[in-house]
Amino acid sequence: MALTIKKNDVVVVISGRDKGKKGRVLSVNRKKGTILVENCNFVKRHTRPIPQKNIKGGILEKEAPLPFCKVKLFCSDCQNPTSIKSQIGDKGKKMRVCKKCGAALVKGA
Repeated sequence: MALTIKKNDVVVVISGRDKGKKGRVLSVNRKKGTILVENCNFVKRHTRPIPQKNIKGGILEKEAPLPFCKVKLFCSDCQNPTSIKSQIGDKGKKMRVCKKCGAALVKGA
């Protein structure tokens, strides 16, 4: 599976309970086909207190991984979620390009 989303990219959730939310990609798991998006897909975890590690017990909220099919990359030029295509640049390097407006997508922008 060719994955075009990388760490620190800005993505938009396109389906599910967090539909429309925008966030930065924290991690990518290519084997499982999931990504972790900042401030999206919060779940509650019940944790036990561990005094040796200074962990307080209780109910914690944290981000859970999302499947790749539920997000699209956000283009900063056309301000829309978009698909990506690959092009060879002037210097012979492969780069990611927005399918809607044709602008080059910079990592983390």
